[in-house]
Amino acid sequence: FLLRSLQAESKCAFLRTPLNIIDILAILPFYVSLLVGLAAGPAGSKLLERAGLVLRLLRALRVLYVMRLARHSLGLRSLGLTVRRCAREFGLLLLFLCVAMALFAPLVHLAERELGARRDFSSVPASYWWAVISMTTVGYGDMVPRSLPGQVVALSSILSGILLMAFPVTSIFHTFSRSYSELKEQQQRAASPEPALGEDSTREDSTHSATPTEDSSPDAERADSARDERSPPRR
Repeated sequence: FLLRSLQAESKCAFLRTPLNIIDILAILPFYVSLLVGLAAGPAGSKLLERAGLVLRLLRALRVLYVMRLARHSLGLRSLGLTVRRCAREFGLLLLFLCVAMALFAPLVHLAERELGARRDFSSVPASYWWAVISMTTVGYGDMVPRSLPGQVVALSSILSGILLMAFPVTSIFHTFSRSYSELKEQQQRAASPEPALGEDSTREDSTHSATPTEDSSPDAERADSARDERSPPRR
């Protein structure tokens, strides 16, 4: 990482790159824990206990090394470009889910708590979890409505979740396919620069060969004929 930073032309632009930020977050935990251990010494056990949770969280950031595969994967780069371009669509999808959750969670709590006398839906915030997994059609089965009104609410939430998630997904899919094709074209252009140069040189040669010379121009032929007429005949 230090060698790459030294070779970079702009250090600020290098440090602002998302993949380089991920590299920093993945590299730092080992050195931070090493420096804390050296600074604390044998008598700094209390300091290490206080910083233990922070160090464990920093060590967990080493999982971000997986994101470095995006440098060599066209699909992961296309995914990141799609997320950046479709921020509005993702916000719209989140808004749809939040509105539907706020509608179906109190309904299922009312149907099960008051009519079905079930203990699973103990509160409205607990019902939000059920609304999320039902609308996304995951369905863990940890909270299941048993009464008929609760099942009707569950069916409504599942169908509305499918429809609401289908609206912005089409736009996201088209953006992903367009981003993938653009990155693929850029990769092909970067991989084959020499054929383009060869084509330019052949085009220049053909244009040079197609231009007429001065000797073969019609003006030059007329001047030669006029010069021959003016010259006196030889005896």
